[in-house]
Formats: sequence, structure tokens, C-alpha cells
Amino acid sequence: MEKVAFETLGCKVNQYETQAMADIFKKAGYDIVDFESYADIYVINTCTVTSFGDKKSRQMIRKAKKLNDKAIIAVAGCYSQVSPDEVLKIPGVNIVLGTNDRNKIAELIDEYKIRRSPIKHVVNIMNVREFEELEIDEYRDKTRAFLKIQDGCNRFCSYCLIPYARGPIRSREPQKVIEQVNRLSKSGFKEIILSGIHVASYGKDLKDINLTDLIEKIQHIDGIERIRIGSVEPTFFTGEVIKRFNDMDKLCRHFHLSLQSGCDETLKRMNRHYTTDEYKKIVYDLREAFSDVSITTDVIVGFPGESQEEFEKTFNFLKDIELSKMHIFKYSPREGTPAAKFKEQISPEIKEKRSDILLKLNSINERKFIDKFIGRKLEVLFEQNVKNMEGYLEGYTHNYINVKANGNNSIIGDIKQARLIKNEGQYAAGEILL
Repeated sequence: MEKVAFETLGCKVNQYETQAMADIFKKAGYDIVDFESYADIYVINTCTVTSFGDKKSRQMIRKAKKLNDKAIIAVAGCYSQVSPDEVLKIPGVNIVLGTNDRNKIAELIDEYKIRRSPIKHVVNIMNVREFEELEIDEYRDKTRAFLKIQDGCNRFCSYCLIPYARGPIRSREPQKVIEQVNRLSKSGFKEIILSGIHVASYGKDLKDINLTDLIEKIQHIDGIERIRIGSVEPTFFTGEVIKRFNDMDKLCRHFHLSLQSGCDETLKRMNRHYTTDEYKKIVYDLREAFSDVSITTDVIVGFPGESQEEFEKTFNFLKDIELSKMHIFKYSPREGTPAAKFKEQISPEIKEKRSDILLKLNSINERKFIDKFIGRKLEVLFEQNVKNMEGYLEGYTHNYINVKANGNNSIIGDIKQARLIKNEGQYAAGEILL
């Protein structure tokens, strides 16, 4: 039996697509092995959000070549989509596949075995209008299931390559989503995470349905106890959406609202479609509507033209609204985007300094948020053993606080009540209440 190994870089959508490709190989009779192992075939699912993603993808290709010099190496994903010829020139690469037709991966392997010449299968993603069905029959993770419901993005932020890598928005048919959620429920999953490239756009290419409608349908499926959604544009949260969300008891009180900058001038250059005042109002509206809500975000530092004054506006804005967690990224120029040609590019040293400042602020805000719940009882979905902490399990509350507690492996995959007893900074120590 031939062995195939996978490496995934980037977002949760990529992780979903890798697992779907693994299912295809498994059904075709292949043995799925760890990427660190010797394999006959290596599949690298790439990311191109930053230049580091491209670099990491190349490193993984070289690593696969070292593990087995005679292996077939297939490279898929966003990096392959935007730079297929560059990827094909990397020594060892045999197949290049973009962000569509992943369901043909095993066929392309068979074709290569016959031809023994490089294959480039990359379509013009801007012409793709239908959602590619990639179903997963057997999830490796038995606690939370990521479910891809949407692909593509029409926003074209000035710094981002993703619209060029993923194409226009495409939504999965609601009936297909419901069918898969039912299968997940029957398999014992308690929580599902609805993911997409721009998940708030779900349904805009379909008739008579949007993301809120879809969540309401999932809300009625027995066995599913938690529904979580991926990153959304803040303007998605209109008064009507917040009101409808408030009636959904399975919807996790955790929302990831993309910010990118706390300065209006920077946001305008980024081609973001909101102001800091609008963002702040949405944050406060969510906090008023949902008790214990956690609001997390992404922030880019060192965007072209970001003066010290602009950075200070971002810092003061984030200090003021005290989000529960911030993911900080240093701006990375991406060839082909408008921002890469902007004047006043920021030096790596300044980016590093600004990143450090915001990371320190994040630590303060994260600790403040967890402090609010010390001594309280919250439900935790325990997911796995804690590395280097024998006898301890970890999981997440509905509002995404990481909790580590002494417990038996038999409760992995179950939602249990736990008292949070100590703030450890990035997580809370807890005790499971039987």
C-alpha cells in the first residue's frame, strides 16, 4: 500500500481542504502517514498571505524531498495559485494544483505516474463561480469540526493577495451544509466551526439565504451543542443580526472581528470599509447584547505610510476598547497588490518594535479578560491532553478561554462544567466539577 503524507500551512480553510484531500486518498486505497515519515507521495497545501507563508511552503517542499528523494511531490493551495510557474521550478515538485479542483488530486497523481513529466493544473480562479464540494467522511479531530461553507473574497483590501488566490465569492448549498452537520452530529461532535475565506459573504451568490439564516437552521440540529463562526467583517453585525444571534443559545459568545488598524487614515489606505467609530460601536453593541462575550481581532503593524502618530492612534484605540485577544501581524508586501507599490514602506526594525508594543498590550488585555471569570463556573469542551502536564486536559469555554484542568481522558470530547481558579496569562487553570 502506497503511503501519502500531508503538510498544511495557513488558515482553517486550508486545514479543512487538506483533510478532504486525505479522505480522497484514503478511499483510493492509500495509507495516510505523518509528514515527518517516509512516504511515496507528499502533498503540501500552501499559504500566501505573507512572504513568510511562501518561504515556509518552499521549506516544506525541500523537507519532503529530503525524506524521500524519489517521492512524488504535489503542491496545492494559494501560493500555487498565484505563482504556479515559480512553484514548479522548485526542485522536486512534480504536480502544481491551485485552489480549485482539489477533488482531482488522486487522478493527477495517477496521471503523473504514467507521464512522469511535471503537471501544472491551475485554472483561472477569477472565472470560477461554483463552490467546490470537498466532503469529509472521517474527521481526525473528534471534538470540534471545521466546516467550510464559503470560498472566495470580493473585498480587495489593498494589501491582500487572497482575492487573486481564491477568486470571487462562492457559497456551499445550504442543504449540503445541513447534511454534513447531521453527519457530524451522528459522529459525536459537539461543536462545529463555520469557516470560509470571507464567511460573512455566505449566501450572497445564492437565493434567499445568508449566514444568519444558515446558523438558525443548524441551531435546530440535535447533538450539536455549540456553533462557532470564523473571522467576520465588523459591518456584518447590524442591529438585526445581533438581535437574531441573541436568540440562538448554541451560538458561541465569541466573535472575531477583523480590525487591521485603529487609525482611520490607515484603514482608508488599506481599503477597509469601516471607520474606527463604526468598529467601536459594533464592539459596544455586542457587549451590550451578549453577556461574557469575547471579541478578538487581527491587527497589521507597519503598513505603508503608517507614521508614528498613526501607530499611536492604533495603540490608544486598542487600549481603549480592550479586546480579549489580538493577533498581531507585521505588514508583508505582496507583489501584485496595490500596497506593495505604495511609497513610505516601513522598515523591518520599526515593524518589529511596533509589533512588540502591541503584543505587550495584548498580554495585558488578555489577562484582564480572563480575570473577569476567575471563581466562576463555565462549560468547557475538553479536547486533548496538555503537553508536558501529565494528567491534565485542556479545552475552551464558549467564549474561547483556554482552560487546563486535571482530568480523565474519558471526558475528551465532552462538555463539562469547570470552575476557573487561577489566571495563568494565556489560559486559566480550572477544576472540573463532577
